[in-house]
Amino acid sequence: MMRIEDVMTASPVIAVLTITDVRHAAPLARALLFGGVSAMEVTLRTPDALECVRIIADEVPDALVGASTVMSPRDLYAAYKAGAAFVASPGSSAELLDVGLSAPMPYLPGISTATELMAAYERGYDHVKFFPAAAAGGVAMLKALAGPFAKVKFCATGGVTRQSAPHYLAQPNVVCVGGSWLAPVSLVEAGDWEAIENVARATIDDLSLAPANSRKGR
Repeated sequence: MMRIEDVMTASPVIAVLTITDVRHAAPLARALLFGGVSAMEVTLRTPDALECVRIIADEVPDALVGASTVMSPRDLYAAYKAGAAFVASPGSSAELLDVGLSAPMPYLPGISTATELMAAYERGYDHVKFFPAAAAGGVAMLKALAGPFAKVKFCATGGVTRQSAPHYLAQPNVVCVGGSWLAPVSLVEAGDWEAIENVARATIDDLSLAPANSRKGR
């Protein structure tokens, strides 16, 4: 089974997608993939989110598609049945943490405080989502957590922008970031897949050229 480390190292940025029209799912995923962003998560915030996961998994098999905004074990298993390669949650209830340990695909729990991180770490999670990153202290918070939690690696998500992404990725404990800027609503609704591909490619080029990412071997 794929590990969450594999998901987090697939791309320096995981595309965060809230898809309102199932017809957009496959072409959006292809555009991101062609632009160099291979990992993407569909947020379970719309009625057809699971169907979008299924479509991407079936029609764009080279994309690493997961489901986020998972709020319960029921959501986790529904995402798995839809074809999600991984799941992520904005927070981390005790029930989800327990179920995630034996889930049939990798689970990335969300934390925003040291207390929440301790609860996840005690159960064996050393890769977590830091959410909402910007509102929860951003880079400064990640630097603070690095001391007592030296073995933990983060995906920083929530309020991260194309401009701020390099600053997060410069931190030794940050493996990747989540970005919704890769799929602007206006471009998705217009079906401008070429423009989205260009945004993805430019983002990957920027992050690949950043000195901090070069030191990490990206």
